[in-house]
Parts: sequence; structure tokens; C-alpha cells
Amino acid sequence: MGIFVKKVKLSELALGFGGSVGALKAMGALEMGLHEDELQSLVDMWRSSNPNIVKFWWAVDGCVKDAIKKKAPTETHGIKFYCRSGMLFIRLPSGRCLSYVKPRIGVNRFGGESVTYEGVGMAKKWERIESYGPKFVENIVQAVSRDILLHVMKNLSGFAICGHVHDEVIIECRKDVSVRSICELMGRTPTWMPGLLLRADGYECDFYQKN
Repeated sequence: MGIFVKKVKLSELALGFGGSVGALKAMGALEMGLHEDELQSLVDMWRSSNPNIVKFWWAVDGCVKDAIKKKAPTETHGIKFYCRSGMLFIRLPSGRCLSYVKPRIGVNRFGGESVTYEGVGMAKKWERIESYGPKFVENIVQAVSRDILLHVMKNLSGFAICGHVHDEVIIECRKDVSVRSICELMGRTPTWMPGLLLRADGYECDFYQKN
């Protein structure tokens, strides 16, 4: 794998949810052969190349903070945010909600405004956890991905689903069933997210393996 491809892959993995130089280092940028003095330019380049993602981070950040401060519903990109009974709820396009216990507005280590809530931290203990827009976006993206996978599995309910691995579904079927027909079912857009472009690829094998 060339250094350019490595840079692209590393950038997507480390920077997609607000990561910066520290995230690149944590994912092995220096061991990969990148120099420390080029990491910030890599962060800047990624963010300038993905302005809509960056805007989404801060739109979500603003909605979360306004929902907590004003105790009033907010919304962006079809996602709703509201506080009720000491909880922050993020209502996803599917109608399912993510919930955060006892949200508050606090101050982060840089002196800026941040959101905190109660949950299980890195030490596996109940504690107050700090978060901000990009981290909430990560939660949202993972949750919506789960909802899309569930939608796909419902479309494939006529087949014997043996399991699923991340975004893959494993099914057993007759040899005369075409991969194309399975992919067509998996690529159908859910009614709760009109306009979403879905496409699936598949392959056949006698036992589960990576293609």
C-alpha cells in the first residue's frame, strides 16, 4: 500500500469524528512513516475537503447545547434533540432515540463550553463523561448504520440469516439464488430516510470468509 493511500485511509479513520493530530498519532501515523510536522496540515486538508461533515459536527453541537440550555426541542438534518425527565434524547430518522443521563453544560480542559452526561467511562465505572458535537455525530452515524442494517435484514427476512458482521449480512440460500437479487433487496431505501442512496455488493462462498 502506497504512502498516499495510507494517508487517505488513516485520515478517514482518525479525523471523521473530530479527531486531530492526537488521533493521527494514536492510530499509528508516526509508525507509518509520517512526520510529526505534517500531521496538522493533514488535519487541515481533510477538514477543508469535507466541509459538509465539519458543518454537521457543529450543527449537532449547537442543537445539543440549545436543547440542554433552553429545555426546548431543536433539530438539524432531520435529527431531533430534546430534554425530558433529566435525560437528553436524540431522535434518529428511524424514530429510535439515543439517550444521555443528566446532561449539563460544563467547561472543558481548554476553557471552552462542553456537554457532560453520566455514563460508564473508560475505567468501567459510572462517572461524568464529556462530549461535544463530533462525538455525538459518531454516536448518530453508528446508530443510523445499525438502523439501516436492521432495515436490510427485514428485507431479507425470507432468507436464512446466519449472522452479521459490521455492515455485512451472512445468509444461507439455494445455489440458484443470484447475488444480484440479494443486493437489490439490500439496496432498497428505507421509508424513514427518503433520498438515501444505498448500494450493496455481495459474493458467494461455501463458508464465511472475507472476499
